[in-house]
Amino acid sequence: MFSYYKKVTYSLTIMLLFTVISGFVAMDFIFLKEPLLPSSEASQINWRAITYSDEAEDGTSSIEIIDDDFSLSLNMVLREDKDSPFALGELEFIDAQGAPTTVDLRQFTTLSFMAKCMPENTLTFSLFTLDENVSKFDDARSDRISTRYFHCDSEWQQFDIDITRLDTPEWWYRWYNQELSDQEYSLAHVIKIAFGSSIQSPKNVQSNISIRSLTFYGNDWFYLYLYGSLCGAAWIVLLVWLIKQHASYLMADIREKMQKDRPLIAYKQLSIESHKDKDKTTILKLMATEYANPEVNLDYIVQTSGINRNKINEILKDELGYTFSSYLNKLRLHEAARLLSENNDSNVSEIAYTVGYKNVPYFNKLFKNEYGCSPKLFKSTSDHFQPET
Repeated sequence: MFSYYKKVTYSLTIMLLFTVISGFVAMDFIFLKEPLLPSSEASQINWRAITYSDEAEDGTSSIEIIDDDFSLSLNMVLREDKDSPFALGELEFIDAQGAPTTVDLRQFTTLSFMAKCMPENTLTFSLFTLDENVSKFDDARSDRISTRYFHCDSEWQQFDIDITRLDTPEWWYRWYNQELSDQEYSLAHVIKIAFGSSIQSPKNVQSNISIRSLTFYGNDWFYLYLYGSLCGAAWIVLLVWLIKQHASYLMADIREKMQKDRPLIAYKQLSIESHKDKDKTTILKLMATEYANPEVNLDYIVQTSGINRNKINEILKDELGYTFSSYLNKLRLHEAARLLSENNDSNVSEIAYTVGYKNVPYFNKLFKNEYGCSPKLFKSTSDHFQPET
């Protein structure tokens, strides 16, 4: 069985390596990461930075883009000549030709970024989506806006915004006559994202806003299920194969052991037919014909043959190299193995009684010591691997 255990070690090692390596590969598909900034990072999402402020509505607030490569850096000035001044730095999604388009962000749950502001500021993160009931092609303000506020100062801070749980402002519901209870929005068609002022942003001073390490994160559980299914199937196939290999090696070992025992039986038959010594012939003949009798023991042979017990043990030791009990069990177990492999309808208990054992657990113990497996396992595996005759 040494070669079998060696094969088990190799196959389990290979399977563990496969599981670990494929797990690392699967992580790239399961745990999604889509960087927007720095723009030098490989990304499947194309965008361009634009600005929007109350200047479009006769206000005087202003905002300009200082950098949109390594980070999104904005200079913003809010003027109080309007009741609700505002300014936004937007990342508008575009296609390969540079035309505005929408992107599907349903696989993502979080937008992560670093931010700092001088002076300190409370800003608004906004996400714009198409709303099937409201959005109109010629009215950008009809696009649904979902927001979250965050506070930043002169030190870089990490922010993680759950893009699936943003709030739509009340004015949007009021302007487009929508129910406030309709808080659901779809990430299937996202037009742009924006960072801009809030009602608590400082007025009449220049504010610098810097955003970097802007990245979408999400999960695609399909690949987790696929990875789990493939690995589970691979492990099941391996275990089934190892079980079959174990049965094959086990039966090979048992056949080898039974083959080694054949000279004992052949020698016994030769002794019965040609041995001149009367005592030897009598003892071997009795054991060859009576071993299946559950009453057979050393006293029975003594009484039946008339030969004393010391002489019986001496003959068996000299002729076969076994004590009386050992040789009797050898004959019974060899015959039990033959019956188990050739009789599909018989159960273990019947065969134990047939070869002379009254105690089935004792028979099971002796059989396992002799052949390395239980009679039940031997019987089930012998259906596929018949011992040689």
